[in-house]
Amino acid sequence: MLVRGFLSANEPNARKEFAILLRPVVCCPRCIDPHPVRQLWFQKPGTLVQATMQGPPSKQPPPLPGSIAGRPLALRFISGKYQGGEFPLLPDKEIQLGRSNDLDMVLAEDMVSRKHARIAFRGDEVFIEDLASTNGTFVNGERVKRSKLREGDRILIGTSILKVIVSETVRRTTEEQARRDMEIVAAHRRSNQGRTMSGSIEEIPLPDLLQLLGTSKKCGALVIRSEHIVGKIYLKKGLITFASINNADEISPFKCVFRMLTWTSGSFDLEPADRQTFDNPLDMPVHAVLIEGMRQLDELGRLKDKLPGSANRLRIESPLNPPLHDLQPSELDVLQVIHNCRYIEQVLSRSALSDLETAEVVLKLIEGGYVHVD
Repeated sequence: MLVRGFLSANEPNARKEFAILLRPVVCCPRCIDPHPVRQLWFQKPGTLVQATMQGPPSKQPPPLPGSIAGRPLALRFISGKYQGGEFPLLPDKEIQLGRSNDLDMVLAEDMVSRKHARIAFRGDEVFIEDLASTNGTFVNGERVKRSKLREGDRILIGTSILKVIVSETVRRTTEEQARRDMEIVAAHRRSNQGRTMSGSIEEIPLPDLLQLLGTSKKCGALVIRSEHIVGKIYLKKGLITFASINNADEISPFKCVFRMLTWTSGSFDLEPADRQTFDNPLDMPVHAVLIEGMRQLDELGRLKDKLPGSANRLRIESPLNPPLHDLQPSELDVLQVIHNCRYIEQVLSRSALSDLETAEVVLKLIEGGYVHVD
């Protein structure tokens, strides 16, 4: 027989049978710490009894990384004409985005539909929904019809990239004030009308940016400026057609893209594409370049500590004892480049092989006694 009841002093047998339950401190089944709890279930053969005791509420677990959990949220523009602006996300307010002036968030640009998307809370979760827009809504590089948003997600609408952030200023910002701030930011940036998109690669790393631009099939020349280096990646409807660093002809387009993927600071601008033609076009899908690039960079990182330093000179051993016929033609080509260039950075740039393949050959030549490091 299963009996459910409350333990109390009015039950004479309860104090005797369940005397242990009347202790002021018991172990909480949630955290196993000894402290008073509000409610426990106790069971003995044939009996289930609920005990209610006063005490502080149990600790709530911390929110998961990236979860919403009641924190003040905002959309921060990290690229586009409104870059730097923020717009609050309020739990009791649906936000409609688009080109129309009567919407909550107005994005005045041609690639944005009149009613493009909407953002709304569902309980503690927040969702974005595309409203059958012409050019689509993208979350973390994927075109979506409806998607749950988490802190850190990046949204691409038109030429604007927005990031979901936690912002304490949201509590003090009204929608009207946020709209005015966006208009001020846009007016300040009108002098750069030729640049359709711009931003910082500290805010959005280059691999993430390329994924967004590739998925949305943007066209133009992505210009990345990092210290005294200028890189260019030419995009056409999801393809990388060409790439260069400081307009240097000796570095292949493939290598240029891979090297730019390692840049962690600098600015970017997506400029209108010109009608320039290239002798050695790349014409590879963005996603394919990113997959291969990240693979090679990972492998190259494993070899980095084994490679000669930038100040070390490479020279071919003299007399050269190991037989040349043991080397593959591509390895002989790298050996010739070492003879002509002497420094590892020059060898990597001048070699017809990828940086990873060249590095592997250089290490093989050093270990085989063909090359000495000074």
